[in-house]
Amino acid sequence: MNGQDQEAESDGVEEALALVGRQTRQEPAPGSAPGSAPGSAPDRAETGEPATARHRATGWPDARALAARIGRDAPPRTRRVPLDQALGQVLAEPLAALCDLPSFDTSAMDGWAVAGPGPWTIRSGGSILAGHGDAPPLPDGAAVRIATGARIPPEATAVIRSEHARTDADKAQLYAEREVVHGQDIRPRGQECRSGDQLLPAASLVTPAVLGLAAAAGYDELVTVARPRVEVLVLGDELLTDGLPHEGLIRDALGPMIGPWLGALGVDVVATRRLGDDAEALHRAVTTSEADLIVTTGGTAAGPVDHVHPVLRKAGAELLVDGVAVRPGHPMLLARLAPHGGLPSRHLVGLPGNPLAAVSGLLTLAEPLLRGLAGRPAPVPYRAPVRDEVHGHPYDTRIVPFVHRADRLVPLHYNGPAMLRGIAAADGLAVVPPGGARAGDELEVLDLPWASWAPSIADEGRFT
Repeated sequence: MNGQDQEAESDGVEEALALVGRQTRQEPAPGSAPGSAPGSAPDRAETGEPATARHRATGWPDARALAARIGRDAPPRTRRVPLDQALGQVLAEPLAALCDLPSFDTSAMDGWAVAGPGPWTIRSGGSILAGHGDAPPLPDGAAVRIATGARIPPEATAVIRSEHARTDADKAQLYAEREVVHGQDIRPRGQECRSGDQLLPAASLVTPAVLGLAAAAGYDELVTVARPRVEVLVLGDELLTDGLPHEGLIRDALGPMIGPWLGALGVDVVATRRLGDDAEALHRAVTTSEADLIVTTGGTAAGPVDHVHPVLRKAGAELLVDGVAVRPGHPMLLARLAPHGGLPSRHLVGLPGNPLAAVSGLLTLAEPLLRGLAGRPAPVPYRAPVRDEVHGHPYDTRIVPFVHRADRLVPLHYNGPAMLRGIAAADGLAVVPPGGARAGDELEVLDLPWASWAPSIADEGRFT
């Protein structure tokens, strides 16, 4: 049920819970639940959910680590692609030089190739140009015109730049106007690499510069990790695809968002399909999809039309994560789908239907898993100090949109589970530990794939 999953996570509830947590948290008695008073069991009034649901939920760091490990452990699919199709993909094997670079001694400048000490007699017969074959040996005391990139003739000892030399009136003798050092302005064979040298490790991203290096090193094709294939299934009868909300119907915010977000992670989104609240259609889609990962939106809670759990049970799936101790996004899940009808084992990530909760689930489970499947290394984690106090959940991690301001994280308003206004203006998401954070505390940062596309548009007066 997209947009209406019951998370009980409004801003007011979050702040009240945070205050309750800070004011009443005591050390638990042996055998009691974390955060509970000695001898008591937390109930729905304290947490907004049954105690059994909270006990079942996986901790946020553990859920993210599990998803990443599943992606890394999956057998990689590789393919050989022409250079002009490899941009943005990941190398499946190290890039080793197929030849010396440069493959022969070349001139680094336009000027004169000379042999021995000067002055030099200018050899007749024209210049040595790039792309031409072998030149005859250059006798001692001789000079010849040479172009940048041209092959150095045998016996030449240096190149003199055009601006550092002069000729006599008859153009017969060449004189250097500064000291000539043996080997100057000559790029010797193998200066950059020798044949067989490893230029880049496996898992390197193929950038335009990598394409240039591969071409220079002799490659026509590259072996890359095949992009993971993802299918997005949008659930909910209450969703509109156009026009204004009316008569209890709302616009689908996740269909337009999730596919492009996944695409920014470097995967192939094979389809985004809207199934409504139809259990049979969902079962058919789950059991017949050929995607490496199926992402559903909505239907992960326990309402009358929340069909994801029953469909997974019917399909014989193994629930690996069933709820995560994070706000927003608690009722997310990760399942392994059994091989079926000739299809190999695949995975499904169920995102909550509330938009920001779905983003939380995407970053917690889908992004780490897909990074592993794509062969991409995990980004180097980093932390930054938060400018203002941030309320937290008493027991769960909290994910909060922020912007950078003077090397500080500034939390944004409009960060409720059903809101997108904050994340649309954000530079990233800050990971707030249970109990919240004080001003100056350092928080883990989750960058957004497009954070470098444009300057932050957040106006502190309206968003922070």
